[in-house]
Amino acid sequence: MYCFDSRVRYSETDERGRLSLTGILNYLQDCSTFQSEDLGMGIEYLKAHDRAWWLSSWQIVIDRYPELGERIVVSTWPYDFKGIYGYRNFAIQDTQGHFLVRANSVWFFFDTEKQRPAKVAAEDIRGYGDPEPRLSMEYAPRKIRLTEEYEEKRPIQVVRHHLDTNHHVNNARYVEIAREVLPEGISIKEIRVEYKKAAFLGDYMTPRVTKTREGYVTALCDSQGSAYAVIWLRE
Repeated sequence: MYCFDSRVRYSETDERGRLSLTGILNYLQDCSTFQSEDLGMGIEYLKAHDRAWWLSSWQIVIDRYPELGERIVVSTWPYDFKGIYGYRNFAIQDTQGHFLVRANSVWFFFDTEKQRPAKVAAEDIRGYGDPEPRLSMEYAPRKIRLTEEYEEKRPIQVVRHHLDTNHHVNNARYVEIAREVLPEGISIKEIRVEYKKAAFLGDYMTPRVTKTREGYVTALCDSQGSAYAVIWLRE
């Protein structure tokens, strides 16, 4: 298990003074990035070996939003590697060890030279140690079901501040964009994201929003209706 301590900054909070959805996603992503960097298997190592870990799906359960100034502990651990996939849990806890956020994620290993998924070999995961037990939570399917009934919103163009070091839209930005097209005042308790293809600078993403019994499903689609990402948000 890899952990780091932090404190919720004002710049990370929403209008209610709580850690924002984007802030939560950023903490989780940063934690796994820190672990890889500390093991010497981070961004530059992967780039030199023509490899990348790309996120396939998220499931994030928010037990309680951390408050402004609150001290938190962010942790992550891989619990399985199989074929091209890596499976990783995350948690954000308070200083007493109570869970604030619990998350599951599925990643796939990618050959950036051949532009295709690559099987995970022993040398690709050295240093991570033996897989830890899975976090106790109710695991949802990776796939998110779409319906033919939706409300289409105004297209959103990908601009530079949406991009990360892979030169495509950062994983957290898809959730941020989906949240912006939903009604004000809703409180999100669970997030699921299925990433389907990368969006690049200049692309347009058209949100297709469906109201469900649990909350909302938003597909961010290209001009042909093919989804870049599907985001499920439970109130």
